[in-house]
Amino acid sequence: MKVEAKIFNLITGFFFLSAVVYGLWSYEPVGTTALVLVGGLSLLIGSYFQFVARRIEPRPEDNPDAEISDGAGELGFFSPGSYWPVGLAAAAAFAGIALAFFHVVMIVIAVGVLLITVAGLVFEYHTGPNHE
Repeated sequence: MKVEAKIFNLITGFFFLSAVVYGLWSYEPVGTTALVLVGGLSLLIGSYFQFVARRIEPRPEDNPDAEISDGAGELGFFSPGSYWPVGLAAAAAFAGIALAFFHVVMIVIAVGVLLITVAGLVFEYHTGPNHE
């Protein structure tokens, strides 16, 4: 996580520097405020990554002398044939269209479909408590 923290801290510095330069050159408060807010958001992400990096063991990505084989092994379980991501993408597209046209009924339906598809994706392999 140290690599990601460094990247986001570099981006934070860029956005704050851009906000100062933009504010001095343009005298436009809206763009300057937007750049400051984006810098603040990237600062939040970078700070979170630094917080997490101190509490977990170093990964191969954090070691400059690491070999490719150090990162080998199982990374997690990924569903090989799930259709929920397709439904989730379709629901997100539907929600985007509903928001673009600000059609309230479509927004309500899209939020409902989004909640159903997110729940389906999260609980796809949930089998319930094991009763012995």
